[in-house]
Amino acid sequence: MLSDHSSIHAFETRFSQLTIPTMDLLRFTTAGSVDDGKSTLIGRLLYDTQEVFDDRLEKIRDASNGQAGGDGAPHTDEELELALLTDGLRDEREQGITIDVAYRYFSTPRRKFIIADTPGHEQYTRNMVTGASTAQLAVVLLDARKGVLPQSKRHGFIASLLQIPHMVVTVNKMDLVDYDEDVYREIIDEYREFAEQLDVKDITFIPVSALHGDNVVQQSENMPWYQGSTLLHQLETVKTTADRNMVDFRFPVQTVIRPHQDFRGFAGEVASGTIRPGEEVTVLPSGKVSTVEAITTFDGDVEEAGPGESVVISLADEIDVSRGNMIVRSRNQPEVARSIDADLCWMSEEPMKTDKAYIIQHTTRRAQAFASKIVYRININTLHREEADTFELNDIGRIELTTADPLFIDPYKINRQTGGFILIDPDTNNTVAAGMIRGVAQDVAPVGEQSEAKAERTTSPNVVWEGLNIPREEREQQNGHKAAVLWFTGLSGSGKSTIARKVEQRLFERGCHTMMLDGDNVRHGLSGDLGFTAADREENIRRVGEVSRLFFEQGNLTLCTFISPYQEDRDRVRSLLPEGRFFEVYVNCDLETCKERDPKGLYEKAESGEIKNFTGISAPYEPPADPELVIDTDALNVEESVQAVIDQLVDEGFIAPDAS
Repeated sequence: MLSDHSSIHAFETRFSQLTIPTMDLLRFTTAGSVDDGKSTLIGRLLYDTQEVFDDRLEKIRDASNGQAGGDGAPHTDEELELALLTDGLRDEREQGITIDVAYRYFSTPRRKFIIADTPGHEQYTRNMVTGASTAQLAVVLLDARKGVLPQSKRHGFIASLLQIPHMVVTVNKMDLVDYDEDVYREIIDEYREFAEQLDVKDITFIPVSALHGDNVVQQSENMPWYQGSTLLHQLETVKTTADRNMVDFRFPVQTVIRPHQDFRGFAGEVASGTIRPGEEVTVLPSGKVSTVEAITTFDGDVEEAGPGESVVISLADEIDVSRGNMIVRSRNQPEVARSIDADLCWMSEEPMKTDKAYIIQHTTRRAQAFASKIVYRININTLHREEADTFELNDIGRIELTTADPLFIDPYKINRQTGGFILIDPDTNNTVAAGMIRGVAQDVAPVGEQSEAKAERTTSPNVVWEGLNIPREEREQQNGHKAAVLWFTGLSGSGKSTIARKVEQRLFERGCHTMMLDGDNVRHGLSGDLGFTAADREENIRRVGEVSRLFFEQGNLTLCTFISPYQEDRDRVRSLLPEGRFFEVYVNCDLETCKERDPKGLYEKAESGEIKNFTGISAPYEPPADPELVIDTDALNVEESVQAVIDQLVDEGFIAPDAS
């Protein structure tokens, strides 16, 4: 995905030639805060697996003895400065930190490994993105003395953003806390709570001491309370075959091969999927269709090619194909788009310029690209979305890009090869950003402007919207009040449902036509198939928004009580209604007060780990940016809160004042 991808691939090819060809290869990255012991951990892996040459080991012994203690006694092998095996740059040795990405390789009888040792300092977050972009597993180190630091969360978030499917969290330097199990448990509980907000399929926790080798290669005798896997065993046995996309055939063309008049083929690396001779394919962007005549490698023709294989494909028909084109299976094609929605990590010290033309490198294709819209920036510490008008070094967020030429894209979540890209500054030729494609841009409004946006809505094919038989305006006239959607949002236990039920009762007593949609009731039917991931929450609110719009058109005052933690989702519902008819009520309550109320015992279950992705505990909540009404239930009782809603509806002209 990144600028050094070709050099990494060349390194992997060379490595595969040095070892047993049939052996599986695992690419993994290490990350952690400064001085967490990443380089020492890798050095321990290399040393204990006997992957260090004798002459290199002698140099490390000499360097370690040069750093010996005051008594001048030489280091034993157990006291070697193992970090020197990876801290190859002079500045790294002098400062005692990792600056650049250091690639190392080793093998065991079970598997080959390529390690990307990445920096821990926030200043070098961009280097971590580079090293992690091709990784199948991430090893995140935590210092047992320091616990979970902001940079530890940053690394976990980046691993999630890059869709690294496996994460191993190693709590290092356990020797410095006397191998205390309670210290370890406290740390992993905190990190697990944070990790529940991430999109990571598989996460494992291991207590280690890289300096002494505890639980790195050999099981530790100092931690009998830990019965899990060692780090090496986890690396050797983690399943990676299911992580490859074997379905969507994508072949970005690198060059045209024409050694003589009778042969014309197209060289490249299979990004994903498989292909066989005789299959029908389409060439993008021309859309020309042909069949695969042959698949050729250095060793001759093959019957099938799959992900990561470098081959030459020849077609049965004479079609104009050049570098940057993509050959795909005709019945399984990517999106062709000039406007893309993407997550971005800015890697340049010069801030992003929205009026500057950058170069986007996507597979083998290059095109001019503009940052047409900055949707939001992510606060790494809270995972909340923030308004932004530019990106600076190490900023991560969501943008929309407009390209001069069409790109052939898949969402990064299903295809890392065709879903990843880099941005290049044409003036310096430096890589300034790495991106992960979400899909074709749907004109999502930036944070702070989303209330004014009309969200793109999808409809079933071959259907036409039929206007309601009786117009809403006539229903409102008959009802004697205006229709509106009253959206109650807030944490669980804040009092949303209690207040909304009382408000509906008061409105009913006034003769108003009402309908109430409650979160729990909706999930018993309409959204009974959804869980509580961010994507499921988004879909739940989308469905409720569409239903509330129908009740609104019937002339009702529709009351919706949903946590609805994301501002973007609430604004999407707002965009479905005419201006001024969406009434957002923020029921504000301190988290500790909500826990004390906890009428359903949900917070207790969430804190014990029984409920995952629980808002306020293991999932974020974004308070409304500009609600029509804020009710502080810490200060107001139920009746006062209800009266505040009724008074606001009267003031806004939705209902008439009480005649009594």
